Parts: sequence; C-alpha cells; structure tokens
Amino acid sequence: MFQIFTDFASWLVYGVFGISPESAWGPALHFFVEDVSKIYVLLVVMIYLIAWLRASLNVERVRDYLAGKHRGLGYFMGAGFGAITPFCSCSSIPVFLGFTSAGIPIGITMSFLLTSPLINEVAILLLLSLLGIEFTLLYVVVGMSIGMLGGWFLDTIRAERWLQSFAAKALQQAQAKPAAEQGKTELQNEQAARLSLAERHDFAKSELTDIFSRVWKWVIIGVGAGAALHGFVPEGWIEANLGAGQWWSVPAAVLLGIPLYSNATGVIPVMESLIVNGLPVGTTLAFCMSTVAASFPEFILLKQVMQLRLLGIIFVMLLLAFTFVGWIFNALGPLLV
Repeated sequence: MFQIFTDFASWLVYGVFGISPESAWGPALHFFVEDVSKIYVLLVVMIYLIAWLRASLNVERVRDYLAGKHRGLGYFMGAGFGAITPFCSCSSIPVFLGFTSAGIPIGITMSFLLTSPLINEVAILLLLSLLGIEFTLLYVVVGMSIGMLGGWFLDTIRAERWLQSFAAKALQQAQAKPAAEQGKTELQNEQAARLSLAERHDFAKSELTDIFSRVWKWVIIGVGAGAALHGFVPEGWIEANLGAGQWWSVPAAVLLGIPLYSNATGVIPVMESLIVNGLPVGTTLAFCMSTVAASFPEFILLKQVMQLRLLGIIFVMLLLAFTFVGWIFNALGPLLV
C-alpha cells in the first residue's frame, strides 16, 4: 500500500535530483520526501473520513454525557473521548472551561485533556503504518492509562482547590444545579445530531481545513528532524550513547523533551527515526510523550485556568509517569520491534 510513496521518493531524490543514495543527503532526503508525502495523503483522507463520521459530535454532547457518569467509568470515557477528538494545547482552555462549567469533576476533565494530545486518529494510523499493530495498541493503552490514572489522582487530592477563582466558581455553580437543569440541552443535542449528507460534508471539509492548517508545519518539522537523524547522525552513535537501556537514559530523554513542542502527528516520524537509529523503544516513547504532553507552551496556556501549585503537581506527575512508562517499555522492547 505504501510502496508508492517509497517509489516516488526514490524517483524524485535519486532520479530527478540525482543525489547518490550513498551520500548523507540521499537517505535523509529520501526519508523526508517519502514520509511527508505519505503523511499528507493520510492526513487529508483520514481527517475528512473521521470528521464526516464524527460530524454530530460536539463538546456540549461530550460534557453532558460525562457529567452524570460514575467516576471510574467517567475516567475511562473521558480518556476515550480524548483519544478520538483532535484537541491540543491550542484548544485546551475553552475545552477545560466548557467541562468545568458543566460540573464535570476535574479528574474526568483532566483524563480527557491528558489523553487528547497523546492519542488521535491520525497518530494511530501513522503508528500502524510505521511501527506495527503491537506497538500501536500498547501506545493507546499507555496513553489512556496515563489520562485515567492522572484523573483519579487529581480527584483524590481534590485538585479543584487550585483552579483559578473563576474556573473554580463555574465548577461549583454547575455542580450545585439540579440534575434536570443540567440535562436540559439533551434534546437540543439530539436535534443537532440529525445532519444531512451535505452538512456532514461541509463539517468534514471545515475540520480538514482547520486541522491540516494547524498540523502541516509540525509534519515538516517532525519529519525534518527525523530525516536529520536518519541521514546525518553517525551510524551507531545513538545506540552507543543511549541505546543500552541505561536507567538514566529514560529520565534524561523526558527532560530533553520538555523545552521542545510538537503534537502527536509531528513527533511520530521522529519516534520512528530514533528507533531505527538504535534508541530503545521505551526511551523513545518517554521522549516523545514529554515533547507532546509536558511542553512549556501547554503549561503556559493552562496557567490561565490553574494555579501554579496544580500546574506543578501535574507537571511532576507527567514526568514520573513518562519515566516509568519508558522503563517498562524498555523491558518489553525486544517483544515490540
């Protein structure tokens, strides 16, 4: 299925450009052209199809559905919704406020927000094509588990105490409303769900334009970084320095990912290139998760709705989670790739 992209890259780089496959530039540019063309085609097709199917799903329906759920089920559902919806740090503030204003416990809300940047339909599709079904399934399980455990922990310590005052007030007011009043929009949501094929197409086209405009540059950056690693890092260097699975390599990779920023779509080519160059799968995963979910831009935005104490707790919690995940995956690595 994907051979056409390999052939296209070979024709363009080695044929049209005349670059030797024996040079450092040859494999790097081949990797870049092949992955960018493949990812862009997959993005266009999958974003449109998923958006068309998801045309009737909106934040109001999600939050209304979650508001009345048992906490345990709520964590699972929150993480599940996070995995299938394309929210990232740029939309975390309105989503967070929408959920708190509906009276959803902060743990369920955070299950959603922690999972959403880590897992999406595009990331899953790309992982399947790059690293196989076993790694993809474990990635999904790990991402959802981080969201669910994080939500449970934040509920346990009553993290709502450390929301900014306006967000805490909105949550308290919503939770004090009668259940009948909280569910009054259910009929409106059902009516909104009845969309025609033309309306679904318009929604999917709008989603495609919006999401693609936000992620295309991260594909370039991510694939570019992966291409640089693929073509210019001396063979065996990464494996020699970080590839032995040393215990300290995982926390070092987590800390290295913090100043960087990407989304799951942009970081996956980097993940592939690191693994190909000999970095253990757990160390690679810890680095990529840190880049996506513990970056400075994400926390700068969340500062608008959370006090510093809560931000610090979430930050440390994520770093510890990614470190433990890295160690576990390094132990299981030989079974995955």
